[in-house]
Amino acid sequence: MTESKQSPYEQGLDKNPANYVPLTPLTFIQRSAYVYPDRLAVVHGKRRQTWLESYGRCRRLASALKQLGVGKGDTVAVVLNNTPEMFECHFGVPACGAVLNTINTRLDAEAVAFILNHAEARVLITDREYARVMKKAVELAQRPDMIVIDVDDPEYTGPGERIGTLEYETLLDSGSEDFVFEQPADEWEAISLNYTSGTTGNPKGVVYHHRGAYLNAMSNIVSWGMPPHAVYLWTLPMFHCNGWCFAWTMAANAGVNVCLRRVDPRLIFDAIREHGVTHYCGAPIVHSMLANAPEEWRKGIDHKVYGLIAAAPPPAAVIEGMAKIGFDITHVYGLTETYGPASVCAKHDEWKDLPLAEQVTLNGRQGVRYHAQEGITVLDPVTMEPVPWDGETMGEIMFRGNLVMKGYLKNPAATEESFRGGWYHTGDLAVMQADGYVKIKDRSKDIIISGGENISSIEVEDALYKHPSVMAAAVVALPDEKWGEVPCAFVELRDGVRATSDEIVAHCREHLAGFKVPKKIIFGEVPKTSTGKIQKFVLRERAKSTASFE
Repeated sequence: MTESKQSPYEQGLDKNPANYVPLTPLTFIQRSAYVYPDRLAVVHGKRRQTWLESYGRCRRLASALKQLGVGKGDTVAVVLNNTPEMFECHFGVPACGAVLNTINTRLDAEAVAFILNHAEARVLITDREYARVMKKAVELAQRPDMIVIDVDDPEYTGPGERIGTLEYETLLDSGSEDFVFEQPADEWEAISLNYTSGTTGNPKGVVYHHRGAYLNAMSNIVSWGMPPHAVYLWTLPMFHCNGWCFAWTMAANAGVNVCLRRVDPRLIFDAIREHGVTHYCGAPIVHSMLANAPEEWRKGIDHKVYGLIAAAPPPAAVIEGMAKIGFDITHVYGLTETYGPASVCAKHDEWKDLPLAEQVTLNGRQGVRYHAQEGITVLDPVTMEPVPWDGETMGEIMFRGNLVMKGYLKNPAATEESFRGGWYHTGDLAVMQADGYVKIKDRSKDIIISGGENISSIEVEDALYKHPSVMAAAVVALPDEKWGEVPCAFVELRDGVRATSDEIVAHCREHLAGFKVPKKIIFGEVPKTSTGKIQKFVLRERAKSTASFE
């Protein structure tokens, strides 16, 4: 039997410390502090920190956590706003070998307690603003060895007691600025843990690795075309997919992090004007609030502002509205399981010559893979065969590559199912258009089947957003004896305007086939998550309740 000959490229060319280092975004802040020590890194109210100062605080945090016995594989949970402390946790926590678990600040005590126990949190760092909920969560979790640390942000003047045994600044005082970041021995090691929204049952814990965090942080720069030293406004919560990895992105960019405790259009415009903000991210509702804000709030902003829009298929009216106020919007798409954005609607120069309506249609697609992602495609979820590029045949959006989670914490069955066939299954239904760009149609659970016909809730919502009085809209299935299901629209109107159900229905008839027109219009505030996602699971329950009383 002839032995296979070894290639010369496999001889004496092994990995060694000189030619191979595991990828980790921890190196980004080290580099920025080295190259740009005096450059501004963080702005928060009256506080200003350079890159060297921020790096020093991250080293002290890592050192202090190490002294508390926190190390490799331990979970440090945080319930924080977009503040310097939250930014520092993205480096200081993994720098001591631990895993950062950023928790949604809007969760109730029971949900937080579940997460603390499921993640086996060793430390909890929480902002004083959330003392009431967190005090109850800590009691429910019954983790006697968990160390609770309070952040007392001077920019917060509202109610809230300290519930921990340590205050954050006191913790940092116990750490050393000489602490050497612990680099992962393997880039596959976990860096963070993010829980899904848990709209059905308990949330799932999505585990990120150092490699993916590094690559997506870099992809944010390249795929968006961010110039060095961008000024980034934190309108997107850092707890959401680690702020789409932008905490690490901004360290790589050596830019400026302008912190913002809460999303308010007036505050956003003030920050853009005062600090020269060039970039920000947000869900469609955030962009919609800006597009519909009074014109005088935008006065004095004479530089170009770039925004990423995601979290849901953006209504065409929102993209058009942002274009009209001069903001350059790029659409990205992804999920918690893909480190946030993993695809981008990459723009083409020739699109600029098209009428605005056509530009909006092209720019509203989910697009193509991020630079560091290996693939996005639309497959038949049963046969796993690609759908034709005809813009009509629906399949499921699937991802493959380095920007896909390690899996779900302590849930091998869900992990295996989500990776079935060698692709990550998103649950989003889409078509592949002729130019190879993906266009989402709906979540599989949001398709309304009326009299045997499929109705995309997104298509109906797009029509609703075209009405000048509509601020937010969501469409869900309403049980119907004759048709099985019919579209039910929940509509939130702009401040100071009025509209009737008949007016909304008549408007929809101008844009939709008759069977797609909502059969019921319910006015009121549309419930949203803290990241701006509309909570359709809440609306489905309301629709069922409405139907039962008719």
